Amino acid sequence: MEAADGTANLIIGDQLSLFTSSLVHIRRLWRELVTSIQWENVSEPVLYGLNLLRSFFVLPLLQFVLALCLTMTVMILLEKLFVGAVSLTVRIFKIKPEKRYKWEPIKKDEELGSSVYPMVLVQIPMYNEKEVYKLSIGAACGLDWPSDRVIIQVLDDSTDLVVKDLVEMECQQWKSKGLNIKYEVRNNRKGYKAGALKEGMKHDYVQDCEYIAMFDADFQPEPDFLMRTVPFLMHNPDIALVQSRWRFVNADECLMTRLQEMSLDYHFKVEQEAGSTMFSFFGFNGTAGVWRITAIADAGGWKDRTTVEDMDLAVRASLRGWKFVYVGDVHVKSELPSTFKAFRFQQHRWSCGPANLLKKMFFEIVHNKKVSFWKKVHMMYDFFFIGKIASHTVTFIYYCAVIPLSVFFPEMVIPYWGIVYVPTIITLCKSVGTPSSFHLVFVWILFENVMSLHRLKAALTGLFDAGRVNEWVVTEKLGDAHKTKTVIVDITEASKLVDSQHTKPCIPKLKKKKSGLLDRYLKYCFLIASCIPVEQLELCIHVFASHVSYGLYIFGFFYYVLLTGSITQNWLLEFFYRSVDTMMLLPLRKDTAFTSLFKALHFLLPVLVTLALKLLILDLFLCPFTIFNIILFL
Repeated sequence: MEAADGTANLIIGDQLSLFTSSLVHIRRLWRELVTSIQWENVSEPVLYGLNLLRSFFVLPLLQFVLALCLTMTVMILLEKLFVGAVSLTVRIFKIKPEKRYKWEPIKKDEELGSSVYPMVLVQIPMYNEKEVYKLSIGAACGLDWPSDRVIIQVLDDSTDLVVKDLVEMECQQWKSKGLNIKYEVRNNRKGYKAGALKEGMKHDYVQDCEYIAMFDADFQPEPDFLMRTVPFLMHNPDIALVQSRWRFVNADECLMTRLQEMSLDYHFKVEQEAGSTMFSFFGFNGTAGVWRITAIADAGGWKDRTTVEDMDLAVRASLRGWKFVYVGDVHVKSELPSTFKAFRFQQHRWSCGPANLLKKMFFEIVHNKKVSFWKKVHMMYDFFFIGKIASHTVTFIYYCAVIPLSVFFPEMVIPYWGIVYVPTIITLCKSVGTPSSFHLVFVWILFENVMSLHRLKAALTGLFDAGRVNEWVVTEKLGDAHKTKTVIVDITEASKLVDSQHTKPCIPKLKKKKSGLLDRYLKYCFLIASCIPVEQLELCIHVFASHVSYGLYIFGFFYYVLLTGSITQNWLLEFFYRSVDTMMLLPLRKDTAFTSLFKALHFLLPVLVTLALKLLILDLFLCPFTIFNIILFL
């Protein structure tokens, strides 16, 4: 037995010796190769070719993108000024919906009794809403409306049997109190929320209803909600939808919810108000609204072709000639996503769905004959292009790419108004929705810049029917839990649904496998290595070379800036030599034959470092395990 072990050790030793000698031989051959080539003769044509590439391709491309971004920036500015002026006019002259449309409170009649109240169906779609189901059902059952003239329909698509039992028990409890509440389930989840709403309309008792009030599981309407909204529909037969305003119960929970509140308050106070006043059209927000059932049927009912079924229905109903009313004085309490992962998935759906809907309905809108030309312009220009496409494109490409890259191209001249005045005015216009949070406007700008990457990617996914176009991730709710503790939720499990009936993407989804553990390990290595002297840097450089990414240059950049406080191309060359030296296992120095070739490539290094910095900054903002996500919960 010992003899066999000794033989095995000898074999392993011989193999190691052979491997070591092979490495030495390869290094000797490589050294002879690099010293035999006249690199000076190679560097000149390479440098000439790179200069041609820079002058005739890269620079013209950047100048074209700059002109395009400046044009879209001006378009966004004009749109913000227009909707802002309309909203300001409404506020100054108090042009409320009650003045533009007939509205009278419902008067009680002793002879007719409760029959003076129209029959209303209240729909509450749910999916594993364990934290909030009691709040929404209780608020719906507490609406001030005769119990014999309202039907509360709970559409439960939950996959958790425990949650299903809890929701059903809650419905039975309210039913025992005399309320007409229906608990409906289905054997599949086809079409997500749109499929559930469509299935709920098929029941016989719905035929007796005139209007439908819709609330998501985390929404809590006030008792007088129906009393203040339904009269618009009763006295104006051309109105299809009455939309109320969202108010947020957890807006002060963390910094991220404050920033969300700023964006959504502007959306409701300015964008929805302007659309309702000028064109009687705006995007249905999917909840906290009352629909006329005949209008839904006239528009073709609920469709599950996109993940924004609410916007789809609103656009189709508007093209049929129906009008919408936004009532900003009616508030409905709701909950904001309090985890960055939940917010990111929500923004993907809100950005991908509208772009996909625009692609599907573009020609239908253009060729429509029932609405005016200006309403179609508003729908295509303000609603879709500016709000769903241009804003994301400009925010990311212009502010996060073109402006930083212009530093390395002196030929590019960005006008002062395009880099200071116009962005400032746009920011001020969008910050008026929440005056109490105006001091957070600079943080909000950074947050919006980071989210623009996700939104632009989602919008392009929708336009090209790419991999995640049909992805629906249910936004996690915490209910009352946010008042006592922070709940970390795993959204990946049991939240991503795949609907086989949706449009199949023409571009298959690319599944990228990456090790989150390795990424975090390298980030910690960067911090540790920053304490290592320059002389010992070569001893630990292999740690960074093991991960093919921008990490090597990022570490070197910050390390040098912390030591000297300045950036020079000579240092970039020196650091590049060090990295190549270690990764190639060759003792290369500035006096080797590679010097001329590296000098030909030196002007690209600042660009690479800048792009790497941008990627790192985005990574720090987007990764849920990094510093920014922790700050959001402070």
